[in-house]
Amino acid sequence: MTTVVAVRGDPPPAEAVQAAAEALRSGDIIGLPTDTVYGLAADPWHAGATDRLFLVKGRPRNVELPVFVAGAGQALQLTANLPSAAARLMDAFWPGPLTVVCPRRPDLNADLGEDDATIGLRCPDHPVPLALCERFGPYATTSANRHGRDPYTDAGELARELVGVELVLDGGPCRGEPSTVVDATGEVLKLLRPGRLDWERIMEVAESS
Repeated sequence: MTTVVAVRGDPPPAEAVQAAAEALRSGDIIGLPTDTVYGLAADPWHAGATDRLFLVKGRPRNVELPVFVAGAGQALQLTANLPSAAARLMDAFWPGPLTVVCPRRPDLNADLGEDDATIGLRCPDHPVPLALCERFGPYATTSANRHGRDPYTDAGELARELVGVELVLDGGPCRGEPSTVVDATGEVLKLLRPGRLDWERIMEVAESS
């Protein structure tokens, strides 16, 4: 049976954040609120945890998992030669609904899927995932749903219907638009997924000096 813990408030209860961090360290899959919809999280450095996350979601391993970070400092620990445009986007839009795909550190042993060359990074504008990043460190994440279906916006529904999730942090309804995903690995910025942030605004910031 999935455990549901209330985390409403800013900052969220320290005991709940600690319980989530311990669950991740144990290799469990957890559900948590974000500034968009409910998400699933796993420790990509724990053997087998990412496999369980892909299984719970029904997501193919060739669809790489992004990583939540507490800010640019944690992001820099995971990337190699961070492009200047990516740094400008992080500075302008984090925390917020922007996922930036960057070159991945070649020695990073995190299991995020089949692509070892890039890594998608996001700093969410929500106190719960941020507090967990600060307590635990970066972790793999994805929207809380079966692959190809609508994400859950309610913690209780997630806990009842998504098999394999050990702990759900209940932060109330989450019905935001998805994050905008951009590829900053090449010379030209690419839009991989439209989202809440306007593409023209993103390009304006990326091309500024």
